[in-house]
Amino acid sequence: MKRFWTAMAVAVFACGVLAGCNDYNNSIQYNTGPQIGGIAPTGMVTGNADFLLTVNGNGSGGQFQTTSAIQWNGRKLATNFLDGATLTATIPASFVATPNRAIVNVLTPQSGTGQNGLSNSVYFYVYSGSPNPVPTLTDVSPNSAPACGTSCTNAAVTITVTGSNFVPTSNNGGTIVTFADTLTKQLPTALTITSRSDTQIKAVIPGMYLANADAGSVAVCNPPNIPGGSVCGGCPDSACLKLAGGGTSNSLNFTIGSGAAAAAAIAEETPAISQDGRYVVYGSQQNQVNQILMKDTCVGVSSTSSCSVNTRVVSVAADATAGNADSHNAAVTPDGRYVAFSSAATNLVEGAPAGRQVYVHDTCIGAENSCKTATTLISTDSQGALNGTESILPSISSTGRYVAFVAITPSNTPRIAGGAAANVQAAPNSGLRQVFLRDTCLGAKDCTPKTTRISMVPGDAPANGTKPGGPAISGLAKQIALTDRKSATVFTPTVPVDESVVLAVPKEQ
Repeated sequence: MKRFWTAMAVAVFACGVLAGCNDYNNSIQYNTGPQIGGIAPTGMVTGNADFLLTVNGNGSGGQFQTTSAIQWNGRKLATNFLDGATLTATIPASFVATPNRAIVNVLTPQSGTGQNGLSNSVYFYVYSGSPNPVPTLTDVSPNSAPACGTSCTNAAVTITVTGSNFVPTSNNGGTIVTFADTLTKQLPTALTITSRSDTQIKAVIPGMYLANADAGSVAVCNPPNIPGGSVCGGCPDSACLKLAGGGTSNSLNFTIGSGAAAAAAIAEETPAISQDGRYVVYGSQQNQVNQILMKDTCVGVSSTSSCSVNTRVVSVAADATAGNADSHNAAVTPDGRYVAFSSAATNLVEGAPAGRQVYVHDTCIGAENSCKTATTLISTDSQGALNGTESILPSISSTGRYVAFVAITPSNTPRIAGGAAANVQAAPNSGLRQVFLRDTCLGAKDCTPKTTRISMVPGDAPANGTKPGGPAISGLAKQIALTDRKSATVFTPTVPVDESVVLAVPKEQ
């Protein structure tokens, strides 16, 4: 299955225009006007009367001006200037008469070359009907298939998934069945559905996913009941998610080839080790779920000291409950205290987004007795850039403060075409692979946690490999090594290493 990464469907979502170059090997033209921090309300049920929309600035790009105008799907509205951070406009009832996804931004007239005066864009959702439920998966039959090697043309397997809360249709489509490859960290791929009911769906796993002995997983997801929303529950805010619903189910294992071969494939995941070699972090199956474990080998500890070899699970919630779905990609700080990993578990932190996310677990190793172990969501940001994405392949700085990771936009996100929501079939391996840097502010005073996008790689770029490479952050977090230099857009000064690798130098550092 490793050779078929390019067959996976990923999503297209971009909020900027790529153009031009500068002295730092960059190729991004930023929106140059004052930027939006949020809007209120963020969504509304169809059939409402005229209402007042409030747009708040975040200070980036300057303050709103008396000449600033709110735009709704590119249409300039009569705008009230309250202050440099607040604008309002009356939205006619006709704009929210039918379910849709509108684009809200602000235009502040500017002069000068390259000054477009535009803010970032924010979605406003108009929805109707009841929210879609979160589905539950209870059985996959069959749950295995033989490896087809080089003869996979006619090796497709039809599976029957059984569960509850499946939806045949909604404003954003019906329940989707997804298949993911555990070994290559492949994103869940939507399968072709041949029949469906409220409790049972038949779907086809293509033969190209069955080439090698491997381990995979099957899940189902319901979209939010809202036009143009992300297919598996990604909306910009909790209110939208609450009102429109949707989400991803638990996953069940699917074995390709013999069980022993698939288990061996999982075991090939690279472990991580502390600087002194005492602590080793690795992935291991526990009750059919891949967890991240840490072993204290007591290597280097004086024989007179009290140390006993032990192993603990670090992919856990605050109450020490192990993750309820697979975790992978472990990285550890030199002292063994902080462990970063990617996990599809939904119980590690309250309100975590659906799909694989990046977390950091504080083991409290070497800390004061008052320290309490904790797991923190890393793949998040206040501007919504990570909504609807899956995040994998973390790398952590020596202090644990900075974490770099890859976020991949899902492929089947409906796109806006001609101002209206439309489902467009994505090309194989389309979408975006983006590298982000999270500053957790760990150990820093007067610091606000933030997430910065470092680079973006279009999925269809000719230089793509068979699977995405992860970033590597230096111990002091001064540089980040990135792969795929030829097709990547890098948003920060860079230093070339060779034809496929570049060092990024985050400006904040």
